Amino acid sequence: MTRAPRVPSKWRPSLALVVYSVLLTVLGLPSGLIILVRAWGGRGLSTLEIGVLVASLIVTLIIAYVLTRAVTHPISALISRTRDISHGGRDAIVPPDTYGSAELATLSQAFLDLASRLMDRTEHMRSFAAHVSHELKSPLTAIRGSAELLRDEAANMTDQERQRFLENIISDAERLTRLVARMRELAKAEVPLARGATTLGAVLPDLRSRFSELVVAASGEEVVLGLPTEALGIVLGHLVENSAENGAKHLTLTASRQEGRAIVRIADDGGGISPGNRDRIFQPFFTTRRANGGTGMGLEIVRAMLEVHQARISLAPCDQGASFEIDTTSPTL
Repeated sequence: MTRAPRVPSKWRPSLALVVYSVLLTVLGLPSGLIILVRAWGGRGLSTLEIGVLVASLIVTLIIAYVLTRAVTHPISALISRTRDISHGGRDAIVPPDTYGSAELATLSQAFLDLASRLMDRTEHMRSFAAHVSHELKSPLTAIRGSAELLRDEAANMTDQERQRFLENIISDAERLTRLVARMRELAKAEVPLARGATTLGAVLPDLRSRFSELVVAASGEEVVLGLPTEALGIVLGHLVENSAENGAKHLTLTASRQEGRAIVRIADDGGGISPGNRDRIFQPFFTTRRANGGTGMGLEIVRAMLEVHQARISLAPCDQGASFEIDTTSPTL
């Protein structure tokens, strides 16, 4: 693990010391000049003037204390919470004990949001790594087993048996190639494309030409979606491809606005998703088409790309086929 850059170690005054020093200096300079002028003139300070100076000192100390409570304590609490999170994980992501000013409260909330997102990302990567390990292990084990059998028993095999083992090796190698290609697509999907907005009408011609076996109908083509054209094309491309692979002949895209958001519904008349698989459909590497080369990465790529653009996808209820909904912003072009 790469070590974080270190702040140079040297003595630095605390914020409380800076606050008290500045305020006392602001008070002390004019007070000192008054006392000096009176001393040069041979006149002492009157009782009233001494009282005013003492009162000013008290007020200055009170102001310094208030500033310390409003600024120093919340910053110290945020530093303490940062250290707790670095050692305690998600359980330590709780609000600090004190907030101080509105700006510091906003900073604390932004920090908690960032910590939560980073923790979600860490947990996702841990889960994804476990799935990747499992998915790569199966074909690698099969390739190794077939290769060892060919090495040790090739002389006793018939031509048909050797050919079957070689075809198994080639098939599993091709699956590994597809998995690696999909993971590269996923890595690209998690890097945001240029921000922008588009409409269904901008991507429909390309979808219809790529999937000519499907009848693609659309409505709400002028609804503005908070996704760049390239990202929307990739997302819908994966979803339409899934529909085609599951036997769909007709697919409908419907865009609408709801409370300032844009909703895109994708519905097909294909084989649909069984009730037992609906809760697993967004799990990485889950596929019902493994025997036909499915990798189970398409929806994960879709989810990752939408998440980068502050959008999300969900499985929608339907009576026939499969239906998904994309929820995104609806800016003005």
